[in-house]
Amino acid sequence: MSPRPSIRRPRLPRPGEVFTGGDGIPAGLRPDIVEALTAPTPPGGVRYEAPAPEPEPVEPVSSPPVSAPPVSAAPVSGSPVSASPVSAPPVSAPPVSAPPVSAPPVSAPPVSAPPVSAPPVSAPPVSAPPGPSAEGEAGPAVSGPDPEQTLSTWEWVFDPNTLREVADDKQRLEQIRELLTVKLNGQEDNAPRARLLSLRAVVSRILGDLQKAQADGKLALAHAEATGELRRIAIAQARLAHVLQWRSEFEEADRLFALANSTELPDRLRATMYQHSGKCAYDQGRYIEACNHFEMALELRKTEDPEMIAHTELALDAVFRKVAENGWGPYPRTREEILQIRRPPTPALDEQTGLWGFTDAEGETKVAALYSDVQPFRDGVAWVQRPDEEAWELIDEAGETLIPSDAGYLGVSSFSDSLAWVSQDGTARWIAIDKANAVTISTGFEDVRPFRRGMAAVRRGGRWGAVDGIGRAVVPFKYDSFATALSDGRYIDGFSDEGLAVVELGGRKGVVDRAGRVLVEPVHPALVIHPVAFLITDGAHRWGALDRRGRMVISPSHPSRMAVTEEIDRLLVDARPML
Repeated sequence: MSPRPSIRRPRLPRPGEVFTGGDGIPAGLRPDIVEALTAPTPPGGVRYEAPAPEPEPVEPVSSPPVSAPPVSAAPVSGSPVSASPVSAPPVSAPPVSAPPVSAPPVSAPPVSAPPVSAPPVSAPPVSAPPGPSAEGEAGPAVSGPDPEQTLSTWEWVFDPNTLREVADDKQRLEQIRELLTVKLNGQEDNAPRARLLSLRAVVSRILGDLQKAQADGKLALAHAEATGELRRIAIAQARLAHVLQWRSEFEEADRLFALANSTELPDRLRATMYQHSGKCAYDQGRYIEACNHFEMALELRKTEDPEMIAHTELALDAVFRKVAENGWGPYPRTREEILQIRRPPTPALDEQTGLWGFTDAEGETKVAALYSDVQPFRDGVAWVQRPDEEAWELIDEAGETLIPSDAGYLGVSSFSDSLAWVSQDGTARWIAIDKANAVTISTGFEDVRPFRRGMAAVRRGGRWGAVDGIGRAVVPFKYDSFATALSDGRYIDGFSDEGLAVVELGGRKGVVDRAGRVLVEPVHPALVIHPVAFLITDGAHRWGALDRRGRMVISPSHPSRMAVTEEIDRLLVDARPML
């Protein structure tokens, strides 16, 4: 495999700054982007065809394997990000509607990538051969061609100025929408209903029926959330965001695109998500932000992707024309700004008194420096310790005391999911409380990890298990540790956004989900969670992969984790968005 070219990010112009090269092109851009900016666009737009089959795999370069360290540190909690779900009832009822079947609540906002013309269809497990739908789910038979297969091979034409699909055969698209309705009528489960409703939303959007598209999109998201599946929720979020973009409801569209783009999704889906975020920024005149999204899409594609490059060339050509007319527009926003996440006050030391307080982003004092020790704000509250006091007290962002020090907590962890672990001896007998100091879990555990997505890893009797927010044991106390490693290099205390955790027993690793089911028995020397698979090693340190049901899909024969990841990427032909 040839090495990836190093990418030097350009310095972006500040608001009002004229910042161009000799031909009016922003200085410092990558050569392929500069070429794309100057490439002419064919009259009538660009027509895209379905990609050709992947070539035979080439043995990739090896890299040393990575194993996850066991979890044994003192309790620490991360800053949670909360976002209100989009699950309101539709504005106008679609031809077929039904409330989603009840399922465990969704505990994490996801991320998956919509394609260049519409958000994508989620992929089946690596081991499952592609079925009639992109999710490998066989629906009821329909008379005539299968609408999902028809959409997967549709040759879309894009307007070179709006970057939107052109409905060049409305009659055929209306027939596809009717066939999707027929398939939908035969489905009762949340998963296929989410997929078919969101696909129908895509077709209605392209036909210009934005009210119907929004209704289908909202109902699809409700069904997807009822499944609790990360990728399925992300896809539904992205397709609804695309509809809202066309309705010029940009604030909510940007928020949904940002929520959907999770690092736990396959790179192909994330790349397409970035493309759509770029188009949404383009519609708002945010051209620097659009270029950033388009560049991220290219960086995520580890191998050459002619379709992605062609889409990006079309988009950058349109951006350059707009910039020549109107300038670069507003400076790019951060993810926190898009999600409207307010930055809490941060700890600040008063050098004169040697005491701690809190200040805002501008350095203004928000909480007076009265404390000998403080913890950062999490969930809108922070633990602080006054001079000559051993116990901690809880304050809000205005400095008001919520739990006084006479509660006697010598050991505390940050709040997460509105709960915190506390201990009156500081070393053991950890219990869970809420912000009003009401005890929610009275069982004294030997060691604990912060709540994450409604679950927390805890130790009792020398063994690790997991409990929910009311203390119910979901994962039995039988493991040596929780050691959740993700393929993007992160380690997590407990469960991932997808609801998966790596457990260790006798030096071997397996996988459990938040319902307590054992997906992979702890028999592997190393195990890493990939967006669509579990990467495992054998006794000879060779890497292979299991699907989400624990079935072998790539036998341990690769010299490195990178090599098996690239093999998965080649196998995931269905991870390329259908639309």
